[in-house]
Amino acid sequence: QVQLVESGGGLVQAGGSLRLSCAASGRTLSTFAMAWFRQLPGLEREFVGAISRDGGSVSYSDSVKGRFTISRDNAKNTVYLQMNSLKPEDTAVYYCAAKATGSFWGLYSRSNDYAYWGQGTQVTVSS
Repeated sequence: QVQLVESGGGLVQAGGSLRLSCAASGRTLSTFAMAWFRQLPGLEREFVGAISRDGGSVSYSDSVKGRFTISRDNAKNTVYLQMNSLKPEDTAVYYCAAKATGSFWGLYSRSNDYAYWGQGTQVTVSS
């Protein structure tokens, strides 16, 4: 079992930046591939970005590519999502997710791939 807690959300103006953190406890994060998803009320969770166990591989959705950066610090058991050039359409609840995997390089973009989820943090971008 691993517990995930997101933080760093808030209200920001369009064009601004936020950095989300996802702190893990219960197990070492280095055994998990990680990802960020976001969700609006009534809609399915949308893939934002993923990072491999060793941090050497990342992937992003087209909607955030070039603006968002996912990273991890396994020594701190924490994953980050740096969000720059924020747009009103980035407004959502952001979730981090963990997938136990034997692959050091695997990336996973489907929500069904992930067994562990945080409680989410709200990001609101005003125009």
